Amino acid sequence: MSQVLDSKVPSGDLADKWTQYKFDLKLVNPANRRKFKVIVVGTGLAGSSAAASLAEMGYQVHAFCIHDSPRRAHSIAAQGGINAAKNYKNDGDSVYRLFYDTIKGGDYRSREANVHRLAEVSRNIIDQCVAQGVPFAREYGGLLANRSFGGAQVSRTFYARGQTGQQLLLGAYSALMRQVHTGGVTMHTRQEMLELVTVDGVARGIITRNLITGELERHSADAVLLCTGGYGNVFFLSTNAKASNVTAAWRAHKRGAFFANPCYTQIHPTCIPVSGSHQSKLTLMSESLRNDGRVWVPKKEGDQRKAADIPDAERDYYLERKYPSFGNLVPRDVASRNAKQVCDEGRGVGATGMAVYLDFADAIARDGKAAIAARYGNLFEMYERITDEDPYKVPMRIFPAVHYTMGGLWVDYNLESTVPGLFVLGEANFSDHGANRLGASALMQGLADGYFVVPSTIAAHLAGRTLPPVNPQDPAFAAAENDARERTEKLLSVGGNRSAFEMHRELGQICWDYCGMSRNAQGLQTALGKIRDLREAFWNDLKLPGSGSELNQSLEHAGRVADFMEFAELKVTDALHREESCGGHFREEHQTPENEAKRNDEDFSYVAAWEYEGPGKAETLHKEDLIFDNVKLTTRSYK
Repeated sequence: MSQVLDSKVPSGDLADKWTQYKFDLKLVNPANRRKFKVIVVGTGLAGSSAAASLAEMGYQVHAFCIHDSPRRAHSIAAQGGINAAKNYKNDGDSVYRLFYDTIKGGDYRSREANVHRLAEVSRNIIDQCVAQGVPFAREYGGLLANRSFGGAQVSRTFYARGQTGQQLLLGAYSALMRQVHTGGVTMHTRQEMLELVTVDGVARGIITRNLITGELERHSADAVLLCTGGYGNVFFLSTNAKASNVTAAWRAHKRGAFFANPCYTQIHPTCIPVSGSHQSKLTLMSESLRNDGRVWVPKKEGDQRKAADIPDAERDYYLERKYPSFGNLVPRDVASRNAKQVCDEGRGVGATGMAVYLDFADAIARDGKAAIAARYGNLFEMYERITDEDPYKVPMRIFPAVHYTMGGLWVDYNLESTVPGLFVLGEANFSDHGANRLGASALMQGLADGYFVVPSTIAAHLAGRTLPPVNPQDPAFAAAENDARERTEKLLSVGGNRSAFEMHRELGQICWDYCGMSRNAQGLQTALGKIRDLREAFWNDLKLPGSGSELNQSLEHAGRVADFMEFAELKVTDALHREESCGGHFREEHQTPENEAKRNDEDFSYVAAWEYEGPGKAETLHKEDLIFDNVKLTTRSYK
């Protein structure tokens, strides 16, 4: 039975909600904080910042890292920058404008209160990171520099050349390791969460697999924070790190955490194109490149000439032509769909015809090669190493690819899921980006959640509930560990002929073909059938070497693919039920005459939150109605 979801959004004026809410929250006395143990799963930007902040406040923190070091987190791949409403350029930016751009960019499918809070704390993030020594780019006079990003007409993006995510992660990592040194944080590396443990309906711990020994371990706590990133690797080929997966979130989902908006996937327009079946991942070229690079294709279909041989009059700078106000800096979903459209028309470039040009010739002529190298040098070097083409001399070839997921576990204003005591931060939750994330907002959300939101809101759980003592000997831990062990044994016992890698690739192709940049009802129905058939084949024909009591990366991958096989069905089901186009969810049946997304606000202005009902059963849809008191629902226009 569908239930009403309590978002816990406070009343009052939008600009005052967060300040008043923090004041009204119960507090945990500093002397009492050391009595509480908090588990943080994932040590990217959200996890590292949360673990460091909570330990600094006095809580006992246990942080779990799937890698050998938090520095390996996928957060480092967010290259282009981090948004903040500082208005350093004096070009009209403000907290409200960042809030509005984010709501509009997400195609009016996000919660107003959460987005405004994100815009508010964005300013504090920059100060925090500067204090940590993050080497943001600076103007000649020493002030922090800004550049523009898609979906905005102001310069609000702070950056560290083309490696902003890496530098921000090093800042959070330094704060985390300081707490490890002082004893505030206990680090557990090379651990993968396999189960969430609930006691009397409250999250009280996790079951992990030691990825070196294969041993299953029990860990109890008073609260669990999931900071495990997104599910983009369900597509197999994506810009995500190969270790990125849905398992922790999916395990929590099967223990009662609702999964919200799983069909919302961001396709990034600026990626190095697929070159062949040998690839296991794709490489992102930062959106920051669209500040100076011009996107174009030949005007004629099937034009095979080299870029240098095509005169300017025979080029179609299609984003500048169609969207003169924003040009090449339209939001990612708009840029991606337009790239697909011109390639489908037969005007794509490169050997496959599935690419468009990103050309820096005009910028180099205007500003000089040295200036362009100072802004993007490491990105140009990366591109040349991968393609063996010099982007200073010839245009880059780019094409859209899966990058970020706006869907995730449902959370309320406290960032708490439908499982009490389970908090979800960063890309793992659904809360801030609606149907499309604006560029440079991922880093902003991860650090906002970890540094400034959950350190306040976790008190609502720790001080607001009676938490009886638990320990790893509790029967709930034994039952969860047994579930994890049985699943591992089942994977190892299939004894088939096909690798998890092969079937993961097949699953990804199904998702890309039928639930990628565009979707339609017939294709989504086809995808459901193909996914179910493939999942049955997986459990009947999987071949795995080795055992569970040793380092076994094939087993690790197979476990993640098994969860992707189940999650993919929910993702497609969500896309099928949402009879509208919005942001990254483009249903071909619902588009304007100009091929733009056509929303259905009357019937679909809600968050779709799905409840797991058991093996083989259809999930139950719950709805959180989205209320817009401060922005007017309009058709997005970037023209």
